Amino acid sequence: MFDPMFDRRQVLAGLGAVLGATAIAPLFPRALWAAPIRPDDASVLLVIDVQNCFLPGGSLAVKDGEKVVPVINRIARSFANVVMTQDWHTAGHVSFASVHPGKKPFETIDLPYGKQVLWPDHCVQGTAGASLSKDLKIPQAELIIRKGFHKDVDSYSAFTEADGKTTTGLAAYLKARQVKRVFVAGLATDFCVAWTALDARKAGFETYVIEDACRGIDTHGSLNKAWGDMGEAGVKRIQSGDIA
Repeated sequence: MFDPMFDRRQVLAGLGAVLGATAIAPLFPRALWAAPIRPDDASVLLVIDVQNCFLPGGSLAVKDGEKVVPVINRIARSFANVVMTQDWHTAGHVSFASVHPGKKPFETIDLPYGKQVLWPDHCVQGTAGASLSKDLKIPQAELIIRKGFHKDVDSYSAFTEADGKTTTGLAAYLKARQVKRVFVAGLATDFCVAWTALDARKAGFETYVIEDACRGIDTHGSLNKAWGDMGEAGVKRIQSGDIA
């Protein structure tokens, strides 16, 4: 009699030994058949912007954003290297709709560095909204990168600001630590997570986005576009269950 508690990978491994991988692989989703990913000392988990402004009750709350916290806490235990980020805007930041008369949140304007989405005021330096969620439990996190603190330039990516040239120094830090693989989780999938993943690829890192450890805003089709852009760049889309 089949024991439902028996590890599914062991079941598949046993069937594979009998039937052969080529025969069994089409019968099951790839995530069930693939070997688990084991983070090593050359791997880092980037926890992106899990801040109060992006959580329920915040000024720019991401739908179901709070659900990423227990997933991130669980997978973080597999990583020796964890880096966290914070949006850290000045008051009156150029990305705030309130700064531009007649403009509303989620409208866009043209700035010297390109198209800018306008946001509700959020993650202002030193405010409670800018604080990381109190429910994050990652004591081994070794670094917090603050971004978006230049008043006239927005910054989604943990690596490079929206002008495409001002860096945070994260790539150099990770390379100095001999990191090769970057795993990205947090908020929001279609903005800070996606821009971080794309810049990680540009910097030469093998890059994974952990889909169920992220949530998106999805304004004007931004979520589908982000996944498409990440796929084209070679970013790998995985689930938290794929991590050993």
